[in-house]
Amino acid sequence: MELPDDLRYSTEHEWVRTEGELVRGGITDYAQDALGDVVVGELPATGTEVAAADSCSEVESTKSVSEIYAPVAGVIVEVNSELADAPEKLNEDPYGEGWICVMRPSDAAAIDALMDAAAYRALIDGE
Repeated sequence: MELPDDLRYSTEHEWVRTEGELVRGGITDYAQDALGDVVVGELPATGTEVAAADSCSEVESTKSVSEIYAPVAGVIVEVNSELADAPEKLNEDPYGEGWICVMRPSDAAAIDALMDAAAYRALIDGE
């Protein structure tokens, strides 16, 4: 199970990578594995303001339909439109080409409140 050390993780299995004043995010390797083969994804709209832990998109897989939650509050400034035609990127490269959106966080300190890789590993090892 891949868990990059430079990311922060939510209890709902999303990740974020700080990129200046923005954060890029998606679902973790653990989440994509649990979902199975992703077949459809619903992306958030650019300009949407979301609260932390609010549903911001949806992923349909061969096993289920799952909500994707915003790990921090903020505004969606970019979405990975390539996922509309290639949702399998969520399975193949969840931390790279399978990113879901870029956000401008309302409070940069909220990123620090997310789990580091060691804490996230402890969470998934307990599940």
